[in-house]
Amino acid sequence: MLVKVTLARLLIREMADSQFVTLQEEEGERMFPIAIGLPEAFAIERRLRKAAVPRPQTHDLLENTISLLGGDLVQIVIHALEEGTFFAKIVVRQNDDLIEIDCRPSDAIALGAAADIPIFVEESVLDEASSEPVNGIQPPEHPGWMPDFGEEERDDDSEQEFG
Repeated sequence: MLVKVTLARLLIREMADSQFVTLQEEEGERMFPIAIGLPEAFAIERRLRKAAVPRPQTHDLLENTISLLGGDLVQIVIHALEEGTFFAKIVVRQNDDLIEIDCRPSDAIALGAAADIPIFVEESVLDEASSEPVNGIQPPEHPGWMPDFGEEERDDDSEQEFG
């Protein structure tokens, strides 16, 4: 069963190896972080802000390509979690066909962020991710944990909460 989630938080730490997006169950309390790369985090942030760029960047290019080929991005589905790695697909409607395209969750979220495309997670993934350690860090008892970087907030930190 698919569970609708929303982007609850984006944490960018330019001096850290991993950035995080936190997805939260839309009609529930469960949430979980996904570690992403810095370029993907910046792409998500830029597309959420609808910031103009002089030339199309990768996610703009993909969005334009889907549109020019007569497609519409319908939804994002995070469908698997294997050995700490999340697997996602974007669902594109072209005429009467639904096309599923394999992608990283971070790219799917960046692609869908500008158009507020719904994000869904398989129930089994949500169950596992709500208690799955990230980069060897064990979560506390409550869902929605974020790793403790063990440092004070710095000038290079950027955190946005949504919803």
